[in-house]
Amino acid sequence: MISLYRFATFIAAWPLRVLLCARALRGKEDYSRLGERRGLTSKIRPTGQLIWCHAASVGEALALLPLIERLLENPKLSILITTGTNTSARVLAERLPDRATHQFAPWDRRAWVGSFLSLWQPNVAIRMESELWPNTLFALRDQEIPTVIVNARLSESTVRGWRRFPVTAQRIMASLTLVLAQTEEHAARYKAIGARSVRVTGNIKLAAPALPVSLPDADYLRAMIDKRPVWLAASTHPGEEGIAFATHKEIANQTPDLLTIIAPRHPSRGKKIAGLGKASGLETATRSLGQPINSSTDIYIVDTIGELGTMFSVCPIVFVGKSLASTGGQNPVEPSHFNCAILFGPDMENFQNIADKMTAHKMALQVCGPKGLTRTVATLLEDKTARETLASAANGIFSDGEESLTLTTGAIIDLITNPSRLTPPP
Repeated sequence: MISLYRFATFIAAWPLRVLLCARALRGKEDYSRLGERRGLTSKIRPTGQLIWCHAASVGEALALLPLIERLLENPKLSILITTGTNTSARVLAERLPDRATHQFAPWDRRAWVGSFLSLWQPNVAIRMESELWPNTLFALRDQEIPTVIVNARLSESTVRGWRRFPVTAQRIMASLTLVLAQTEEHAARYKAIGARSVRVTGNIKLAAPALPVSLPDADYLRAMIDKRPVWLAASTHPGEEGIAFATHKEIANQTPDLLTIIAPRHPSRGKKIAGLGKASGLETATRSLGQPINSSTDIYIVDTIGELGTMFSVCPIVFVGKSLASTGGQNPVEPSHFNCAILFGPDMENFQNIADKMTAHKMALQVCGPKGLTRTVATLLEDKTARETLASAANGIFSDGEESLTLTTGAIIDLITNPSRLTPPP
């Protein structure tokens, strides 16, 4: 499997270049920085030790910021952080501290990863959660660069997939120097497929800063919403918008001035969602088109990038998507910064430990299905005290973040100090 993958990525140089250009035309890549996706850069590596941190997108990148700040307390260290989305690049441009640089991650083609490593020569590589790209991991191993997975997690379904190819799994796991897992369950899953050095350090996302908020946009939204009751369906996936429409219709029978805001996980779906809303007999307004919220608006579709924090700041009730019609869930910690009453569905495998803690300590409510969502949203809209109690309790989720951050930082500093002790043999 590994040989097939490496051969496929070897012969795909030009198709991948075409794909990059096509993605740039659709706004999914920064055209002026496409070279970075092939491991190229015009920037100069800083002197001294360099830690390469990689996160897939904005949520993971924000979770790395407190860790980066801790590591940079050592004046001899510099940080290179790579991500894969334009949104994360924009957010990090405003938030990165001194001695930290952002690049787009090279696509997982052997020559492009090789160029990247040749230019940057990192002393340690840190990868967030489950970013296990074979060519990258093998290149790091071949160059004897210690590789750490922080905040590591693996779903049971992913483990079952790896077990179909045990030799491949063992080779990839053998390239990891250290796995810092969120929970004992995730640690056991990594060990089950061949990871050798695994520790449980907790979830550093609990120490992540709040998503960015545009104060002028938040004020403008509040003025448009005025005194209307409002709730937000955030990071929704296909099927969940239909559930939100049904919830809106049911509650609007008793609360005719209800406003439902939908922020899909993939903003490119905004036009389709608007069409589905209109087909359901609902009046929609779409943010990317500059359409305002007026008294007849039922559904406001936020099909823009990087505005989820702003939406959290104006909505007292938030349903976290990918948990009803889709599986795995999205991060329920993100709205906890914004004094929101938080709801999510039964399918929270990607954030199970956090979801369990939040429900056990009444920091969030888990709804069993579409009817449960409707009942819960209706209740919270009516009961201000219940809504505020739930929102206030959600702040307690951050209590474990400091310990996790300390344990994770300590493990990485120890690795930098004693790299030979943990580096697996080639």
